[in-house]
Amino acid sequence: MQSGHHLFESASDGSLSNSAATACGNRTALTAKATDAFEGKTGDSSRCQTARLDYLKAPSPKGGNGEDDSEAESYKDGRTEEVDRMTKVRAYAWCREYLSGSWKLVFEHDFQISVISGGLSNLLYLCSLPDHVQSVGDEPRQVLLRIYGAILQGVDSVVLESVMFAILAERALGPRLFGIFPEGRLEQYLPSNRLLTEQLRIPDISAEIAVKMSRFHGMSMPFNKEPKWLFGTIERYMQQILKLKFTREAHVKKFNRLMNYNLPEELKSLSHHRKLLESTPSPVVFCHNDVQEGNILMLEDRDPSSKEKLMLIDFEYSSYNYRGFDIGNHFCEWAFDYTYNQWPFFKANLENYPNRQQQLHFIRHYLSESNGNAGYSSQEDQSKIEEEMIMETNRFALASHFLWGLWSIVQAKLSTIEFGYMDYAQCRFDAYFKQKKYYSTVPNS
Repeated sequence: MQSGHHLFESASDGSLSNSAATACGNRTALTAKATDAFEGKTGDSSRCQTARLDYLKAPSPKGGNGEDDSEAESYKDGRTEEVDRMTKVRAYAWCREYLSGSWKLVFEHDFQISVISGGLSNLLYLCSLPDHVQSVGDEPRQVLLRIYGAILQGVDSVVLESVMFAILAERALGPRLFGIFPEGRLEQYLPSNRLLTEQLRIPDISAEIAVKMSRFHGMSMPFNKEPKWLFGTIERYMQQILKLKFTREAHVKKFNRLMNYNLPEELKSLSHHRKLLESTPSPVVFCHNDVQEGNILMLEDRDPSSKEKLMLIDFEYSSYNYRGFDIGNHFCEWAFDYTYNQWPFFKANLENYPNRQQQLHFIRHYLSESNGNAGYSSQEDQSKIEEEMIMETNRFALASHFLWGLWSIVQAKLSTIEFGYMDYAQCRFDAYFKQKKYYSTVPNS
């Protein structure tokens, strides 16, 4: 979930805590329910949306491990889809302030807003002008409002992502940016559908994703070119986790189970200070770092036979990074479905991880785009490069599991989005240890 996930928390008096810096409320979206907001802090409803669920009598839902789960009980009626009053008021004000034309004239009671599903880090809404309000210029009639959630990388990352978003929009590689403010931004709404997990394995779609990723990797961006993001982020999350204290019983049990993995020691065997990934050559390129199905749009105005019907979105994790991570992370996402509407709001099926032929299909289209007409001097050269990339991407997939596992533990403490973060962390680490058995052999020097 799955790009920076924004570090935000509301203090009980409604002020912002210093450590959480800039914003309120993408990896499946959703309205918010406060979950252990710094344990015991209720949060300010004017800043973070609070889910209002009816607690009906029903059997206690099961957690990811099949046990009775009090956390799951809170969500037995599924996700909340209503937009609370304060969110609507704030959205209306932002649209009036940052958009032109009829947005300046529309009355609040005519202003339309609805929840958009698709993010695990931010809250997403569709804001619209009503049909009876006529346009007075070229203003958009619909915009996407993104309210930052628990973005775990701080203020600087929000600024960098906004710059990146604007650059990609200017290059027609992403939606246009209409407005930016501390709590979020207004983006172009593109008539489209986010891909579903099962669509990732459709050969034509997989091929186009490979091409889009290859083009993304070929861009030159005005950011630090050193590959600091991956292990810098992992180490930052680890330090945060070692300071976390949960009080909710369901969280305590799940957290203790995860800590039994001795994650700090496991990180030492994974990181660039040790042999595994150090022995795995991978070029440093500009990476998306979160190419999961929810961040890929199928544009509605394209011919079904077109090879240009997809668009990558949500660049909050984008940075210069190892190529193998971006591809390996995408392969991991084949196994996770974030559209499930019951607790824990995702389904994991590790058997859906792409097999060898599916990986080769992706890699060949990726290389074809990056090499252009250069080609290979021999079939033997091509086969050697493909085999090296298979090892590269699957080893870096281990880093993907580790990163998002840690991310999810921190989200369980900070996020107000409805999602089983602790259960998701357990799934990612289960996958990490399973996959490590196959790809952790370090070749002899």
